[in-house]
Amino acid sequence: MPVPILKQGDVLIASIQAALTDHDLLQLKDELAEKVGRLRSRGVIIDVTALDVMDSFATRTLRGIAATARLRGAQTVVVGVQPDVAISIVQLGLTLQGVTTALDLEEGFELLQRAIAGGRTS
Repeated sequence: MPVPILKQGDVLIASIQAALTDHDLLQLKDELAEKVGRLRSRGVIIDVTALDVMDSFATRTLRGIAATARLRGAQTVVVGVQPDVAISIVQLGLTLQGVTTALDLEEGFELLQRAIAGGRTS
């Protein structure tokens, strides 16, 4: 299932609405990497509010998306991690190390805007 990617100023917003297959996650990573360069985006927000579970592959892929975007000049914020998902990630020993997180889309957008205005991209 393709993930819609919206452009808001110099920020891309990918809102994951349902559990994705591994193939879908890899496609999202490739698409975001391409769009960051083509659209000269400075920030990426990945909204996972609708997800009630994240496995190790999804967690690794989110870290990979953030690292790829950073190498392309954009900062990534993952927003909307549900409490049960956060607990499961910790219990499984997984991390989103190196990835900025925020409670919701509004907070994530504010974090990116401050970082972009301050001249930081990572």
